Amino acid sequence: MLLFVGVFLLNALNADRLKGSVFSLFNINFVESESQENSTPFNTFQIVLFIFTVIVLSLLTYNFKNYKLPTNVAGFSSYTHVFLSLLFYFLIKRTLEHLLFHLFLIKKEVRFFIISKINYLHTVTFLLYIALVLSEYTGFKQLYLFYFAALLFIIRFVIHLVNNKKLIFNKLFYFILYICTFEIAPLFILFKMMF
Repeated sequence: MLLFVGVFLLNALNADRLKGSVFSLFNINFVESESQENSTPFNTFQIVLFIFTVIVLSLLTYNFKNYKLPTNVAGFSSYTHVFLSLLFYFLIKRTLEHLLFHLFLIKKEVRFFIISKINYLHTVTFLLYIALVLSEYTGFKQLYLFYFAALLFIIRFVIHLVNNKKLIFNKLFYFILYICTFEIAPLFILFKMMF
């Protein structure tokens, strides 16, 4: 219900931007216009969208944790642990990314890369929200939910790679270093802590 209120609030704040965020994976023009804007990540719309994304991903992770470890005690405190872990992960990750981009003066070069990555994640979370609702209130098997989530993240990665191929292949060493440092290693540590 909280997520539905979040979508309603996002619609009230900026309906066009919400529509663009929902379909950004399939609409490169929205991502390009977002990357050209000098909007701050600390406006109300971005904060609500960030919290929505973290809640959806934490629900997916919580369901996966309960699926893999059925003896695990399911409850609000268990979910809160997952939510706080993901919240701190994303806050630290985005803060470090912005600090490093400013420190190395490469913000302009990687702006489209970062904006597209974030917007594609928002699209994935909106689709996962629908899948989570279907999984919870219909006979939709949870295993299919996890396959669907994996497929969405693979599609996100491929589209992100294709749309940023010039930057990635020109700086392949740095891209591999970025993927290992900011994407794979923290997620591996986070999952080891949770499971």
